[in-house]
Amino acid sequence: MDGFDERLAEHRRELHVHCYRMLGSFDEAEDLVQETFLRAWRRRDTLRDADGLRAWLYRIATNACLDHLRARPRRPEPRPAPAAADPGIDPPSWDAVPWLQPYPDTLLDAAETVIERETIELAFLIAIQHLPPRQRAVLILRDVLGWPAQEAAEALNLTVAAVKSALQRARPTLRRHLPARRLEWTPSAEPTARERAVLRRYIDAVEHADPAVLLEVLREDVLQTMPPQPIWLLGRKTFVAAWTPAMVGPEAWGDWRVLPVRANRQPAAAAYLRRAGEPDFLPSWLGVLRIEDGLVAQVTTYGEEVFGRFGLPPAL
Repeated sequence: MDGFDERLAEHRRELHVHCYRMLGSFDEAEDLVQETFLRAWRRRDTLRDADGLRAWLYRIATNACLDHLRARPRRPEPRPAPAAADPGIDPPSWDAVPWLQPYPDTLLDAAETVIERETIELAFLIAIQHLPPRQRAVLILRDVLGWPAQEAAEALNLTVAAVKSALQRARPTLRRHLPARRLEWTPSAEPTARERAVLRRYIDAVEHADPAVLLEVLREDVLQTMPPQPIWLLGRKTFVAAWTPAMVGPEAWGDWRVLPVRANRQPAAAAYLRRAGEPDFLPSWLGVLRIEDGLVAQVTTYGEEVFGRFGLPPAL
């Protein structure tokens, strides 16, 4: 089939996003796209309609992900008590998804289709990881990609009735694991102007080592998680108290430079640290922000290992 490899490559990014939704892992999604292309090449003679290549590839990718999850079953883990928390704040009732990784918006923009925040944000990814794999696949095909029930059934080798039943079970589970006010968030393909302004203040607080400004931009019940570590913090005072020693005082880590980035259609901050006596600012952490009512409600913090996939420089 002439040009088959080139036609496969045209769908690489959107298939990667699809596998990422299924798995929650950027790295595993890379492996599953390669597996999808390998299966597609081996079965290329079964593609009867060249115009149906995209749907055919999604079918292969979905089943490759299901096979992967069947061979490596995993479920969200009960989260331990917070490392520290402000008194009087009820901890959220959700489980940990330690394998969840961020997705750079620059790569989302390269996909063949428009990818809105509500289908790729970290909160959504965490929620769908609570679904059994087949329910997850049905929900993504039907509610995210908008496939008809018949087409989803054919992709998954199910009856239409089974697809409808799986979707009916998946939707209430999804709602239970989304943040309480998630339906009030404004659908968007990128952070809003207000969110960018809050990110700017957050960055200023870190770069100027100013705990007082940091306190002002956080919601009272702000939550910080640090996947894959089970460590988490709850509450504005606890958050600031935990990070103040890294910014000011005799135990300060050094000077900070922070670059604004975007991940999962959310504002994010990539922090570089220059320790005493060192010439360069080196990658330290990347925080993905969830902002509500003009305040930071959650920070999901990743280590320096994610900087490369965001195209960030190795030093400043």
